[in-house]
Amino acid sequence: MSKKAAEFLRKDRKLRNFIDANGVQVLRKRKDYFNILVFSIANQQLSGKAAATIYRRLKKLCKGRVTPKRINKLSTAQIRRAGFSYPKVSYIKDLSKKFMNKEISAHKFHLQSDKDVLDELIKIKGIGRWTAEMFLMFSLGREDIFPADDLGIKKAIKKIYGIKDTSSKSLDKFSRRWTPYRSYASLYLWKSTDIKEPKDL
Repeated sequence: MSKKAAEFLRKDRKLRNFIDANGVQVLRKRKDYFNILVFSIANQQLSGKAAATIYRRLKKLCKGRVTPKRINKLSTAQIRRAGFSYPKVSYIKDLSKKFMNKEISAHKFHLQSDKDVLDELIKIKGIGRWTAEMFLMFSLGREDIFPADDLGIKKAIKKIYGIKDTSSKSLDKFSRRWTPYRSYASLYLWKSTDIKEPKDL
């Protein structure tokens, strides 16, 4: 996080406490796009701890590296034993085929706008807005993403700011106070509730 971003966010007196307590946060850019998307699918509707356990099992099945080819070679039963539900197995199988067939122009993601990447990703089976937002933040390192549907974010804003209306539309509007650094604000909101942002892939 740049000094400019830190100074901007510290203007929010309530958020400032968590900035001071947790120090500078960093959004890393990663090029292992397939890996990030599989991990995000694993995280859907699960606690971070449960998702991390399931992902580690999958990584072990893939001999240490989750790639489209290695996923494609695994049977549904093998992936199910790792802890994935039937729908999630179909999602990552479909994703692996799309990467192998070059149906996803992942090499262009870093050149596209946030909206264009979001629009392209949510067309993929099993990838909704939340998963696409996690990708924008934790793979492309985009600084102004706000996952208004995230339960941890909703919990934090309700707790810190006393906001009762935590609908996505309301929180998206509320979050504009942190633009153009909403991604960093999100990291601190997660920290405030002891919820760890997705990492350790």
